[in-house]
Amino acid sequence: MEGEPTLRLRVFDLNCWAIRYLSKRRQERVRLIGDTLCQEGFDLVLLQEVWSEQDYSDLKVKLASCYPFSHYFRSGVIGSGLCVFSRFPILDTLLYQYSLNGYPYMLQHGDWFGGKSVGLVIMKISGIIFNVYITHLHAEYCRDKDSYLPHRLVQAWELAQFIRHTSKAADVVLLGGDLNMHPEDVGIRLLCGWTGLQDAFVEATDIKGCKNGCTLVPNNCFTDKSELLPFPLGIRIDYILYKAISSFTVKCEELKTTMGPAPGTDIPFSDHEAVMATLHIQRQGQPVGATLGTADPALADVVTEARTEVGVGLRAAQRQRYSSGRMAVLALLLLLLQAVAALGTLAGLGADQPFPKLSFCLLAFLALGVLVLATGLHLFHTMEVKMLHGTEDQMWMALRALQERPSEG
Repeated sequence: MEGEPTLRLRVFDLNCWAIRYLSKRRQERVRLIGDTLCQEGFDLVLLQEVWSEQDYSDLKVKLASCYPFSHYFRSGVIGSGLCVFSRFPILDTLLYQYSLNGYPYMLQHGDWFGGKSVGLVIMKISGIIFNVYITHLHAEYCRDKDSYLPHRLVQAWELAQFIRHTSKAADVVLLGGDLNMHPEDVGIRLLCGWTGLQDAFVEATDIKGCKNGCTLVPNNCFTDKSELLPFPLGIRIDYILYKAISSFTVKCEELKTTMGPAPGTDIPFSDHEAVMATLHIQRQGQPVGATLGTADPALADVVTEARTEVGVGLRAAQRQRYSSGRMAVLALLLLLLQAVAALGTLAGLGADQPFPKLSFCLLAFLALGVLVLATGLHLFHTMEVKMLHGTEDQMWMALRALQERPSEG
């Protein structure tokens, strides 16, 4: 209704690239982020890749007067890197860690150790219940040969399901984070289609900053230029998404990104550009209906496409499980043969020949190492197969539910 007051909410989202001992000028940039947040006075701040709890603690102290409420989500070996700062009280929190998140043996990438998750904070602002989600999905690394695509699609599906099943009591849903997907990618289309979330960049009345809303740009001094060669303007992988569930409307008045160095400095906040959105929330006369009330052929096509990619990952995981299992069996057979040879020596067979103790021990340790490693890989890929198979089944059920819904008109 026209007479209802409008709530204006300013949201700041940034992947901080604050990896302890590895990120360039990390402490200086974290201080710069804190100073800027104090000056700008946002209502809600969503930060990713704050891997050090000390960095979070420093930010919490610095921002206490401007953002008195905050939460750090802990998961994985080195943490989730996710934290939220707010001007408004946080009523409740919840963390869900994704079932798949890369491979522990891919040390050069390290996503597996990060415990990638989605965090939820629930707030009540001016009588409106907000479910605010923050996440960071698995990185792409190589677009042409994206071996992590099935894992990222599982994460996107679990994120969508988590939002759908936890937001039923909310009035407004917000999602911010580094999704590591381009706007046209199947994962983004799946997430937005299945949840009904809207992209602030697409819906914004006024857009400022990097062209096309890009958040990973070649002229950032911390960006790996080789990864962006196919994209001279950069790529957009950081998002603020939103939707109204009950009798409210949400509109994005302005969306802007940072552009390189922070004001008055020679460095940017991060290798990513920050995303800032100004949202207007207003009560309307009638509640909004269910997002997925009717059949949607386009959404069914997206779910089918995602399910196909997950199936490709499933077959690859099954091959890796078979290979690691076969290696473990061969290593076990080698150990058994060595045991037989050792027993034969103890029984006096071949006593006329010297027993090669050093070679025997080295071979036994090698076989034992291969057995332990191969068994560990077999167990990991067995779990990967189960998770991929489970997601494939869920998507099949979703497709069937979509097809059974009556069409509009």
